[in-house]
Amino acid sequence: MSAPKRLLPATEAFSSVTENAVLTREQAQALVERVVKMSRADRITVSIFGGYATNVRFAANQMSTAGAVADFNISVESAYGPRHAAVVTNDTSDETLLRTVRQSEALAKLAPDDPESMPALGPQQYRPVEAFVTATANVTAEQRARAALTALEPARKAGDLNAAGFVQLNANANAIGNNNGLFAYHRGTSTNYTVTVRTKDGTGSGWAGAEHPDWRQVNFAEISGRAIQKARDSRNPVAIEPGRYTVIFEPQAVGDLVQLIAFYLDARSADEGRSPFTKPGGGNKIGEKVMDSRLSLIADPFDPAVLAQPYDFEGLPLDRQVFIENGVLKQLYYTRFWAQKNNRPATGAPTSVILTGGTTPVEEMIRGTQRGILVTRLWYLREVDPRTILYTGLTRDGTFLIENGKITRPVKNFRFNDSPLFMLNNLEAVGRPVRLSGTEGGGAVIMPPIKVRDFNFTSLSDAV
Repeated sequence: MSAPKRLLPATEAFSSVTENAVLTREQAQALVERVVKMSRADRITVSIFGGYATNVRFAANQMSTAGAVADFNISVESAYGPRHAAVVTNDTSDETLLRTVRQSEALAKLAPDDPESMPALGPQQYRPVEAFVTATANVTAEQRARAALTALEPARKAGDLNAAGFVQLNANANAIGNNNGLFAYHRGTSTNYTVTVRTKDGTGSGWAGAEHPDWRQVNFAEISGRAIQKARDSRNPVAIEPGRYTVIFEPQAVGDLVQLIAFYLDARSADEGRSPFTKPGGGNKIGEKVMDSRLSLIADPFDPAVLAQPYDFEGLPLDRQVFIENGVLKQLYYTRFWAQKNNRPATGAPTSVILTGGTTPVEEMIRGTQRGILVTRLWYLREVDPRTILYTGLTRDGTFLIENGKITRPVKNFRFNDSPLFMLNNLEAVGRPVRLSGTEGGGAVIMPPIKVRDFNFTSLSDAV
């Protein structure tokens, strides 16, 4: 097998090269077995990733670039007792694979002991996730261009708008195997579309986006129309005083901030006193109320809107994990090392995050608001205090004043200092969750719109 990496004209069908970069289960398993047989180490772990991405980018109301890139690599980690090291290659020839194995072995012998080294996993049982959608894999360059035209044509026709965006499709597969009988394999596809439309006078900006494994589930015209309308509505924003406001966050804005909670759900940081889920005086807050009782925070790779990888980076199987149920912290996730240290079952880290709890439409939230702010999305988020998940960031691409149940005018963007945990304890309403696109953390994120009180806007920003 030669190295499956090459570039192709953007006009070539997506599916014509996925077989080269996206290995089948049988191809991946055969490759793992070839590498394992070359090993002289106590343990060897082989990780394979292959992917193929096609895209079209547009800006200033015209197509700008189109491309297709295949990527492939093999990571070989050798271990002698608690010492281990990894070497990566993208060449599958016997000569290169053997050299890669020998280099990883030589480096492992030089490495210091890892006090958290764990024994190799043996064979595991995985519940399959059917995340590879043929309709997505078969999308052509013409279809991608037509998707972009759903924004370009109306923006050109309007005359006072500029549209920019990105349509990207991915197909990928990864596998993990070792000399102790472990083999895990997953493949999937994704369609991602994001578009920003700005008014030519530079005062209005609108954004919209979507992502789904199935190309057919992305309504490009509706997304483009949303961004266009936001741009028109946000023209000539006015300045209002920063402070604490009732705020309605659209799903994208909720995801930008709330998904960050997932990074703090590990049991180790809570047990070591470095987490918002650390109990004063020691221990963790499992069993305590940490947010509004209407809300639940879940990770579920099998959810039809998610379809994520059903194992973690070590090959540990993942199941549906309910971290917060009806506002109460139910569990934290345990790595293999921390689980062994604390005599607990290992759960693995989540590969998705879902917030559920209501069905209230945004329009109804607006009608019930005497004075508040509507936020399209957030950006440039930076951590301030990990103990409370306090972050600072900015609103962007459509921020509006609500008065007497109606949107009355666009307002200048705000900087905020607040925590998703504070926010979710000040909840007034919650809507239906949807899959997001373009989030800072990335991955499969499913979030609803929400309405909260006393959200802390600290200053104004002149950025559009």
